[in-house]
Amino acid sequence: MGFARACSVALVGVEGVVVEVQADLEPGVAAFALVGLPDKSLVESRDRVRAAVVNSGGEWPQKKLTVGLSPASVPKSGSGFDLAVAVAILGAAERIDPREIADLVLIGELGLDGRVRPVRGILPAVLAAAEAGYRQVVVPEQTAGEASLVPGISVLGVRSLRQLIAVLTGEPVPEEAAPAEGRPDSILAGLMMPGAGAGTGLASGAGHGSGPELADVAGQAAARKALEVAATGGHHLLLHGPPGAGKTMLAERLPGILPTLTRRESLEVTAVHSVAGILPPGEPLVRTPPYCAPHHSATMQSLVGGGNGLPRPGAVSLAHRGVLFLDEAPEFSVRALDALRQPLESGHVVVARSAAVVRLPARFLMVLAANPCPCGRHTLTGAGCECPPSAVRRYQARLSGPLLDRVDLRVEVEPVRRSDLMGQGDAGESTAAVADRVREGRERATARLIGTPWTTNSEVPGHELRTRWTVAPGALAVAERDMERGLLTARGLDRVLRVAWTVADLAGRDRPGAPDVGLALQLRTGVDRGALAASGGRAG
Repeated sequence: MGFARACSVALVGVEGVVVEVQADLEPGVAAFALVGLPDKSLVESRDRVRAAVVNSGGEWPQKKLTVGLSPASVPKSGSGFDLAVAVAILGAAERIDPREIADLVLIGELGLDGRVRPVRGILPAVLAAAEAGYRQVVVPEQTAGEASLVPGISVLGVRSLRQLIAVLTGEPVPEEAAPAEGRPDSILAGLMMPGAGAGTGLASGAGHGSGPELADVAGQAAARKALEVAATGGHHLLLHGPPGAGKTMLAERLPGILPTLTRRESLEVTAVHSVAGILPPGEPLVRTPPYCAPHHSATMQSLVGGGNGLPRPGAVSLAHRGVLFLDEAPEFSVRALDALRQPLESGHVVVARSAAVVRLPARFLMVLAANPCPCGRHTLTGAGCECPPSAVRRYQARLSGPLLDRVDLRVEVEPVRRSDLMGQGDAGESTAAVADRVREGRERATARLIGTPWTTNSEVPGHELRTRWTVAPGALAVAERDMERGLLTARGLDRVLRVAWTVADLAGRDRPGAPDVGLALQLRTGVDRGALAASGGRAG
């Protein structure tokens, strides 16, 4: 009778649970049983592991073999357990010393020839192992860089089961031939989920040195200022105007003026993208804010997460710490749009399915773009809009009041003037110039919020803004009057305060005054109060 155990990690959303893989050999008719709530792909590991062990020069034990995955109550899916199962079996058969693998975490899929293939979710899996106290992990060689992002962990990258057996037994490590240069490497296919990023319009790193230039946008001083405020404070933005005015161009340039991600934020984003299967090979760490623009036909599950079995990250999670752009927002289903209300407030989304309840990160900056009516010409003088008033009301009502109440900035994007389009007007500032001001504003907010769990003004609760960080005396008089008239809700007043603090940070003031609150009110309500002109009208 032989017994050995190794460890692997089961992923539930973007969180990992360390699983003990136990192998037991007993006298009897040769059989292989796998227990512990495995899914279909994990049950199939029996054939993969048997072929891999034999083709790696090992001898398959001709006894009754039972492999248990503990804790048995946690659902386990995927092929990432293959390596741990194979090593546990070899330990039970005394081909490997069981003491060498008892505290070893192994993650990877096995090919029939014994090659170790990469799997998705390496970073969150290694993070879970580190939090559980493990210090040694074995991963496929192609994902060793991703695993090495976790501090305090010793990472061993292997190409084949033969190499791992040699390392664990102290034998000479055999050389494995690398794929010929110029030939496609089929092993990397395990890192990518087919079509995972196609339906979300995902792009990473847009704007930082290689993305679209903000100076290319003609005119739109008010919208450019709103874009700068949104990037500095992390405020949600609604761009409302006729087709062709530049709403999409502005949204595509927003990631370029956002600050680069901190180390902690990079790890959060990389973990989500790794689980979703959209992490580019050779780029283990996402350093720039992602940009996600799903099509308006996207379902609620594709936006907030879900799917069959264990829920998978949706667009709100793929845009974590970045920008979620919903172009033609009224064309999205009302059910899908209203599902965004909870993550907009909490910064995460909880998806409940029969298999599991998953908590996914969703701290994103949302940008909505909308036309005024189905034909788009309702606000244009003499443009010949033929939409009846009832159709215009129905179209605009598709963006519900509770959803719009969570949007801090609402800007009317005017049609581009001929002088601006032909280069005869004032030239807009470059992405680099605006990004520098955004970075300075973020630094002021970070210095003020040090020692708190918040990093941007949009995250600060309204109670803290009213009691801990107060505005100048009398600065809120106009906002309070609007609230008494029913023009602002309690949540709306809190959001005006957050935007006012961001405007003050951009201007270098210690606290907001009446002009800052006035500009915040104008950006919040969309009603021209002359605040933009009073602030200098700088087209950020």
